[in-house]
Amino acid sequence: MTLRTPIQPRSKLPDVGTTIFTVIGQLSAEHNAINLSQGAPNFECDPALIAGVHRAMQAGHNQYASMTGLAPLKARIADKIASLYGTRYDPASEVLITASASEGLYSAISGLVHPGDEVIYFEPSFDSYAPIVRLQGATPVAIKLTVPDFAVNWDEVRAAITSRTRMIIINTPHNPSGQVFSAADLEQLALVTRNTDIIILSDEVYEHVVFDDVPHHGMATHPGLAERSVIVSSFGKTYHVTGWRVGYCVAPAELMEEICKIHQFLMFSADTPMQYAFAEHMADPQTWLSLAAFYQRKRDLLVNLLAESPFRLLPSAGSFFLLADYSHFSDERDSEMVKRLIVDHGVATIPLSAFYTDGTDNKLIRLSFAKDEATLRAGAQALCRVTPRLGVQS
Repeated sequence: MTLRTPIQPRSKLPDVGTTIFTVIGQLSAEHNAINLSQGAPNFECDPALIAGVHRAMQAGHNQYASMTGLAPLKARIADKIASLYGTRYDPASEVLITASASEGLYSAISGLVHPGDEVIYFEPSFDSYAPIVRLQGATPVAIKLTVPDFAVNWDEVRAAITSRTRMIIINTPHNPSGQVFSAADLEQLALVTRNTDIIILSDEVYEHVVFDDVPHHGMATHPGLAERSVIVSSFGKTYHVTGWRVGYCVAPAELMEEICKIHQFLMFSADTPMQYAFAEHMADPQTWLSLAAFYQRKRDLLVNLLAESPFRLLPSAGSFFLLADYSHFSDERDSEMVKRLIVDHGVATIPLSAFYTDGTDNKLIRLSFAKDEATLRAGAQALCRVTPRLGVQS
């Protein structure tokens, strides 16, 4: 029996309901579908990480950590960024351990964006950016990436900037397209923000998953951008432990001070035993340096397995994802195609339209290759059995 309330709540997000991700998850469970939809690994993490958490718990590290995070872990992060990207952050004042990258994104937007501000972001996009901006009384301004290369049109960015623009949100490597920023993109971003008060919020949770020997062009690689950027990353994505919900962000001290004001009232501190385990694990740089090759093998396997499928695969330069085009063999909406794949073929994917606020349908679906080999092979076999359905309008 459902409990009734006499209260009529006033929603801050009245147009936000059950997401396509929940719908796909429920439908997939009903049909026991192979999961190529979720951007989370279905394989185990390094047992040494679990052992590290166990040791920390046994040693009594089960109470609150420092609000900004465990000092040895913050020092490891600062050293890693300096070594890889050339920017040195002060662990005491410019590194924050967060309870997931998502909490880092929320804390940064809430701490730095005010009512009446505008925030530029790029679609297709991770689904939390615009709602978080709206919760601050600010206006999200979506700019669509070009299709099919999913590049930024910098002339559109220049035209969108106003006196109210407070922040530009970047995501590289990009979810859902798998594309990455280039050095030329960084130069363009530096040009459009020079001599402004615009903050860059850079979602770089896939920073170590960049393919084909291409370097990660994050904000910390560019001194002019680093000084105005908040960079968010994820231990969950790097170490195959998305359920542990620990991330971090780095930023100049003046920006970080405002972010911490929000963080301390959201979570106060991230999980303590996990922080000890990550600090220990990061002593070996290979734990992140080997990640690109690891996922590139999975990408290449799935691409090869789908060579005989009816889908046309778009290139994936980074992240856990690649996009598949079906426009040449079906007129179905992408949401209907995804449902058909689950019901008729037993494989779950995600429609790209779910990453647009206006539901733009480019006849593309997102596949995740963050799966074990058996899952990739089974999912590919199912996709190879898909039959054309031209002339179907949904």
